[in-house]
Amino acid sequence: MEKTEDISFGYLLSDVTLLFRKHFDRRAVKFGLTRAQWRATKMLYHREGLRQTELAEFLEMEPIAVGRVIDRLQAAGFVERRPDPKDRRAWRLYTTEQARGVIDDMELIARDLRRDATTDITYAEMTQAMAVLNRIKENLQALEVVEAVPDSDE
Repeated sequence: MEKTEDISFGYLLSDVTLLFRKHFDRRAVKFGLTRAQWRATKMLYHREGLRQTELAEFLEMEPIAVGRVIDRLQAAGFVERRPDPKDRRAWRLYTTEQARGVIDDMELIARDLRRDATTDITYAEMTQAMAVLNRIKENLQALEVVEAVPDSDE
């Protein structure tokens, strides 16, 4: 009897991710932004005024890694830190005019890459694939909750 757990898909997912990243980076190099910087900029564009820790949660990254991304974005003129009016120890993050000027171009790169990656794939096939991937993600996230709870036998 065929079982879904006998289908090895992890390497394929990794290969697709690596290829997508490689092609995105190659197309976006003219803007001087890495994929991580682009994701952070896009998130801030849609959610101006986030704290660094909030941004890290949205991006599912460690706060220290997000801090380095923000440092580079600030140095490049894409993001600015402003004091939090309610907490003088905290900073709020905002995109600059320079960042807003490349958002549409970066969106176009992402859309074109998605188009190229999904050549000969129907909308129905893509939505089904996305639904399956989301279920796999949910199953893996549920494991995190289960594995985080200590055994009552210990």
